[in-house]
Amino acid sequence: MIVNAAETIREPGASVTAAIVKSAATDAAPNTEGTGSIQAALSRWFAAQALIGLSLVCVAIYAVTAWSFQVKQASEFERQSELIRHLIQESRGDPGPDGLRHKLDDFFLTHAEISLVLRRGNETIYSTRPTRASARWLWKPTEELQAQPGDAAMQLQLGIDIQEDNRLLRRLAWTLVGAVVLGSAMISLTGALLVHRGLKPLKKLIQQTAATGPAHPGLRIDPSPYASEITPWVAQFNAVLDRAEQAYQQLESFNADVAHELRTPLANLIGMVEVELARPRSIEELRDALLSALEEARRVSAIVIDMLFLSHADRGAVARRSAPVSLADQVRTVLDFHEATLEDVGLKVHVSGDARIGVDAGLVRRALSNLLSNASRYAAPGSTIAVVIDTQPDGVWVKVANRGEPIAADVLPNLFKRFFRAERSRSDSSEHHGLGLAIVAAIARMHGGQTRATSRSGVTEISFSMAVSEN
Repeated sequence: MIVNAAETIREPGASVTAAIVKSAATDAAPNTEGTGSIQAALSRWFAAQALIGLSLVCVAIYAVTAWSFQVKQASEFERQSELIRHLIQESRGDPGPDGLRHKLDDFFLTHAEISLVLRRGNETIYSTRPTRASARWLWKPTEELQAQPGDAAMQLQLGIDIQEDNRLLRRLAWTLVGAVVLGSAMISLTGALLVHRGLKPLKKLIQQTAATGPAHPGLRIDPSPYASEITPWVAQFNAVLDRAEQAYQQLESFNADVAHELRTPLANLIGMVEVELARPRSIEELRDALLSALEEARRVSAIVIDMLFLSHADRGAVARRSAPVSLADQVRTVLDFHEATLEDVGLKVHVSGDARIGVDAGLVRRALSNLLSNASRYAAPGSTIAVVIDTQPDGVWVKVANRGEPIAADVLPNLFKRFFRAERSRSDSSEHHGLGLAIVAAIARMHGGQTRATSRSGVTEISFSMAVSEN
């Protein structure tokens, strides 16, 4: 039944991994129901930008061209006015106005694009008759001039034909409108193609994320083919996969360890009961059998209780801190409990340092008991166990050191793992199930601290820290 339970636990682990992968792939896929298609949105944005940009450019071109025509027309007015004034000045020696009309007629024979009205008072001296039916005249404001000093002033009004200029402006306007429409269409089409091409890596990425999962545990996405904007996302997704796979492996290992640790005492219980029931037993024999069964049941209960505590700690439980207490006093309280065991193996304990800090005293004593129990099992007979309480910037550290057989460097990182036992401790595996140091690490995390283990020159030091509460 225990093996089946472990196997049952494994299945949710796979479901969790699959759920994480599915969630990441879903997040990477476009949300067509919410925000719509990214490609369509970018294409519309390109079209709008092209239309607005080209329209502004074409309006600017038209405005500059119209202004240039106005400048040309003003210059033309000034030039033609100067010519007419010159003709009037030349005609001052001719008798009567006929000489002036004759000169002006000769002039306007070759200047059909100009119109003139010349008055003296209410009398019209000269007026051209436009020969272009489609002409569009632009008239200059009336100005006064004199043929010679002392003569009556004349009013001159000059007009020029701007039909050709207007025709050119209309053609330019239609050309610019066509350029805006065609240019916007071409830019929109090109933008849509570029967006489609630019989004291909995302589509490829979606396919790759969909291929990851429990069926391919070691599969990761290579970020090198992708742009720098996508690379951080790929790295984060790979990190999520790493954490999910690590959690799954831890769950698998934990389930296997649980099954192994519970199988032995349960098998002992079953075997003991079967043996005792195989033949008649006296009351004393049954009492001894029940006592042995009780010990095995207590061992199973201890494992279950420790597992429940670790599970509670893994869910982010935080220690309930009390008023500041002396850590040295907590150590002495635990030493009283371990006094008999220490005397049996001839060990002494030296406590140095102290700190007053708000902690969960019960949990701290449990951590200290586990550390002292661990040190007493592996300390050399007759040696001294050192307990040091040290206040550092990152918190208060409690260090327990013992002399004995050194621990290999590759073993040290595993000391705080659940159900981990070094080879040298296999002999007493029936008494200790390998959760003591894992509980110490959990208690440290619940107090905002951490754990550390070192083994040098025959001295093994295992320590944990607790953050100082702001309260």
